Amino acid sequence: MLCPNQVQECQLFEPKLYKDRQILSQVQADKSACRFFFCIIFRRVVKFSNFISFENPKAPIYPRLAQGKSWNELTITWTSGYNVNEAVPFVEWGLKGKNRLRSPARTSTFDRSSMCGSPAKTVGWRDPGFIHTSFLKDLLPNSVYTYRMSHRLSDGSYVSTKFYSFKSSPYPGQDSLQRVIIFGDMGKVERDGSNGYSNYQPGSLNTTDQLIKDLKNYDIVFHIGDLSYANGYLSQWAQFTSQVEPIASTVPYMVASGNHERDWPNSGSFFDGTDSGGECGVVAETMYYVPAENRSKFWYSTDYGMFHFCIADSENDWREGTEQYSFIEKCLASVDKQKQPWLIFVAHRVLGYSSDFWYAFDGSFEESMGRESLQGLWQKYKVDIAIYGHAHNYERTCPIHQDQCTKTEKSRYSGTVNGTIHVVVGGGGSHLSEFSEETPDWSIYRDYDFGFVKLTAFNHSSLLFEYKKSSDGKVYDSFTISRDSKDMP
Repeated sequence: MLCPNQVQECQLFEPKLYKDRQILSQVQADKSACRFFFCIIFRRVVKFSNFISFENPKAPIYPRLAQGKSWNELTITWTSGYNVNEAVPFVEWGLKGKNRLRSPARTSTFDRSSMCGSPAKTVGWRDPGFIHTSFLKDLLPNSVYTYRMSHRLSDGSYVSTKFYSFKSSPYPGQDSLQRVIIFGDMGKVERDGSNGYSNYQPGSLNTTDQLIKDLKNYDIVFHIGDLSYANGYLSQWAQFTSQVEPIASTVPYMVASGNHERDWPNSGSFFDGTDSGGECGVVAETMYYVPAENRSKFWYSTDYGMFHFCIADSENDWREGTEQYSFIEKCLASVDKQKQPWLIFVAHRVLGYSSDFWYAFDGSFEESMGRESLQGLWQKYKVDIAIYGHAHNYERTCPIHQDQCTKTEKSRYSGTVNGTIHVVVGGGGSHLSEFSEETPDWSIYRDYDFGFVKLTAFNHSSLLFEYKKSSDGKVYDSFTISRDSKDMP
């Protein structure tokens, strides 16, 4: 085993029996023992440790929650080393302090032949183990449940995790405090300072740690594409799922597809790049559940109380006449704004407006062919906010339609705004992207820094939008929308 190039100083490693595999996330799952050493930058061996081993290398790990296909269904996905012929997976769950039920889990995996190219198919390959998903149904709204993942072995014994807890979703239209976190392009970072991608995602831990610190003050998370930046090196997915586990095990962690999950030539992606490193969507689709009708087509809708979300897949064709365009229109048209007044459109690439340097370079200020087909739908169905990642910065527009601001206010909107506010929040952690030198008239606030967005619905009449920096969790941009029932169609 070679010392990593990035180790800057000599550190002694005190071996012990680890129950948690986080520190060993780069080690193959089927290796139950490994010898570790640390060295200085010149790769000189300083000291060998004793052998260390996992207590159980097949044990269930990394729980991740997601909304199901109905508001009162929640899914729990996790990873283990147990195939179904070795052990039966299930979730034990129930209302806090009450009797618990058992729900079975389905099991899936993928092999090297499922990858579309290198490095995922060659030097980046790592056996993912087995991915289990259980569906918890008929949940009561806004109620606290406890759960744990378990496997019943062939000898009748059980392997289980500790107990976790979550609060179930409010029912559609329920009038209660509802708080949503949204960001894109986060990735992961090694906590020991050995940055495997040349410090490619320097803000990742700041965002993660800030969200962990504030965990009691939000209800659901949307990570809108470019999740792990594994780029075909599959061990990086284990590191990412470990990093976000404190969040994803507690609140629904909803994801969207980005170029670093999906894109590969001749694989069916709309863009023909190589950003997925040969994963071509297979890893993300298996590791994280989304309530899509076809998970290879990563578009879906989901409800959270007074919010209705339409999640587009910008790595598949969204233009008029396509299957996804029909889905987007159906999703936007389906909302009853008397019950769910806050309609949010989400995509990874900027299908709306951005003055990021690359989008401004050709004068379009958008992803190629981005808003031409969609702006009529946003206007027709009165989309309040459209949110994107991909550009690694933060930007907010005025309420806008066909390049024109429909309101002159900048922080307090009331009644019908007659346009959609477009937000880029791609500063989740990956290297930052410069803006154009000239600021367009429709751009209200720009920030070259890492951060995330928080939406707070207080009731059917009042919504608060906040942009917070990952470095300190403070609010640097905000606005409110207030409206009465007469303003809603």
